[in-house]
Amino acid sequence: MQASTATAAPDQAQPLNRRMITISIMLATIIQALDGTIANVALPHMQGSLSASTDQITWVLTSFIVAAAIATPLNGWLVDRFGLKKVFLVSVAGFTIASVLCGLAGSLAQIVGARVLQGVFGAALVPLSQSVLLDINPREKHGSAMAVWGMGVMIGPILGPTLGGWLTDSYNWRWVFFINVPIGAIAFYGIWRYIRPTAPTRRVSFDAFGFITLSLAIGALQMLLDRGEQNDWFASPETWIEAVLLALSLSYFIAHTALRPAGQSFLDYRLLKNPNYVTGLFLIFTVGMVLFATRALMPTMLQGLMGYPAALAGLVTAPSGLGTMLAMLVVGRVTGKIDFRILLGAGFAITAFSLWQMAQYTIVMSQADIVWPGVIQGIGLGLVFVPLSAATFATLSPQMRAEGTALYSLIRNIGSSIGITLVQTLLVRNSATMHAELAAKVNIANPALMDPAGGYSLASIANAAGAALVDSEITRQASMIAYTNDYWLMMILTAAVIPALLLIRPPKAQASPAPVDHAALD
Repeated sequence: MQASTATAAPDQAQPLNRRMITISIMLATIIQALDGTIANVALPHMQGSLSASTDQITWVLTSFIVAAAIATPLNGWLVDRFGLKKVFLVSVAGFTIASVLCGLAGSLAQIVGARVLQGVFGAALVPLSQSVLLDINPREKHGSAMAVWGMGVMIGPILGPTLGGWLTDSYNWRWVFFINVPIGAIAFYGIWRYIRPTAPTRRVSFDAFGFITLSLAIGALQMLLDRGEQNDWFASPETWIEAVLLALSLSYFIAHTALRPAGQSFLDYRLLKNPNYVTGLFLIFTVGMVLFATRALMPTMLQGLMGYPAALAGLVTAPSGLGTMLAMLVVGRVTGKIDFRILLGAGFAITAFSLWQMAQYTIVMSQADIVWPGVIQGIGLGLVFVPLSAATFATLSPQMRAEGTALYSLIRNIGSSIGITLVQTLLVRNSATMHAELAAKVNIANPALMDPAGGYSLASIANAAGAALVDSEITRQASMIAYTNDYWLMMILTAAVIPALLLIRPPKAQASPAPVDHAALD
């Protein structure tokens, strides 16, 4: 017993190694954020390899996001019960092993199951890294700390398609998952080496009923969104069952958690009494929708509609990451010196402008027409992400930070899942609608069909080959219109949230609390 104490004392006396702690936890954050989009460009290859339909293969994306959303609220209780270091290590190890299982999957069911495990183990990585960075840095450096954290969270989904495209074309789609193994191993070692165990406080009881009802609500919502279009929405009994389950479980969750005292409830309603925090949740929900929906649309549009190979599709979307990186480097230095609302307003306005540019896309356009709107969007989101994190937690007490970061990540994940499902559903529906409208114009009353210079005529489409050619072109044009309609919707949603910035209040000047030394606590 004395020897144990003697060996622990020198370790506790070691100075806080912020740099190595930051590197270690950000590597863990990057692999979790990366896996939200790295599989996007590989979906067509997975679809053929796993014999899945277009609707089914999107479960590879949504299963990961939904599992992470369900598991995220557990983070506060897990840390309280087992300590931060143990939760971090198990999460990184489990995520890495699940990545290997994804790469080895031989069927759709296997890869969806492995992606669910990825989401469950990865759920703690982003909120815990955010909480640690806020704890080990004094308040005046929170802006810079959130810039580092935001860079990992944002660069992951932005560079994911680029890395995924290169790995898919150069090796195999399975390597988009195997790439996590070396990064996860380094992150595991760094966390094990530089973050020492914290004693579990065990002050929070596990609210099993709250967790079950919330999980059912999130699962029912995602099933309704994923399968609604396929089941013709409320014409199907399945959709009604999912809707009723969603309504009942959510109602029970709200009523149950509202009646339980703080510390015993799965949701601490004191968080919702903080105006900055609530506004931040609303805004990060929108950011999640816009960011991930756009990243889900772009690869399929470039590969399926314009014939880009996976590597090139990833390459033309990569420069948006440069815009985000530059914006975050700048905003990290000025956060705290410039009003949060000015930075957020500029970021949302720039993002809306980039989406307006994307809404002007046509089938005939250059690579520069794809690159520049992506760069501008990257700059806009970079300006949003850092000050939004800082503003959301600026007036939140440190004691509520762990639960606050978990709910913040949960809302972002739900926004991402809803955004992906929404744009994909509208894409399918609008493509069919526009195909019918365009096909109706192929008749004798259309002067374009009577002009030989146009390349088409009623005589040329009288045979099967000619009709198939015209139908193929109609399908391409209808799909392009459907894509641009999705970008218009994202632009409107982004612009519509700007007035909500008036609800954010800057924090009152106060003494900076001492940072929590995770390298010295036992």
